[in-house]
Amino acid sequence: MTKQDGQTGPLGGVGGLQMAFPLRRPVAFTADRFITSPSNAAARAWLSRKAWPDGRLWLWGPAGTGKTHLLSVWAQEYDATVLDARLFSHSSSGGRIRVQGNLAIDNADSPGDEATLLHLLNDALAQGDRVLMVGRLPPSRSHFALADLASRLRATATTATGEPEDDLRATLLLSLLAHRQLVVSQSVTDWLWRHLPRTGSALVSAVERLDDAALARGTAITRALAREMLPDLLMSEHSGE
Repeated sequence: MTKQDGQTGPLGGVGGLQMAFPLRRPVAFTADRFITSPSNAAARAWLSRKAWPDGRLWLWGPAGTGKTHLLSVWAQEYDATVLDARLFSHSSSGGRIRVQGNLAIDNADSPGDEATLLHLLNDALAQGDRVLMVGRLPPSRSHFALADLASRLRATATTATGEPEDDLRATLLLSLLAHRQLVVSQSVTDWLWRHLPRTGSALVSAVERLDDAALARGTAITRALAREMLPDLLMSEHSGE
């Protein structure tokens, strides 16, 4: 498609201005919605394996690079129970979480209770179940107070996702807008693509903030709105106006 200034940009966007919808759909972390690229190829290869050393794998990487999406897809494929480690808590009565079957644990590098995570790993090993853990940092760079847990995790196989390549960034930006049912002029999406930082987290944050602002004001997403809402994210505009 052609941009409003007559030039073709990297983001084959939809012409016209966006309309913000008050009802938003929950994020659908399905296999068909995941965007494959070289930056997540190693992680996908590990997740496709039928077995991991000791049945455990730790997936780490920057925010916005698809880790939770990959965890959800794996959990669906292998019928795993999904848990958020930040919600783990110590029970004074001695009760604890017990799970039968495979486990997918998000935010494993910041558990609310380390003993709960250690017990889950011990149970899974004894039962012959698999455990996929996701965090922003690898175990070697995460702090765990329990020596047994730290030792167990540092002996766990790891894989990582990287920051998105340019082609993936372009596709991810359009995908984030489409998921929120936002129709933005191609000149604006191209401009955002050029001026936002080259990280997945920046794209996610920018789209969330622009959507919230446009919805609250009942206006379209424009360059002016982006300049107002994203001053900490936007890079220099000396070129590409």
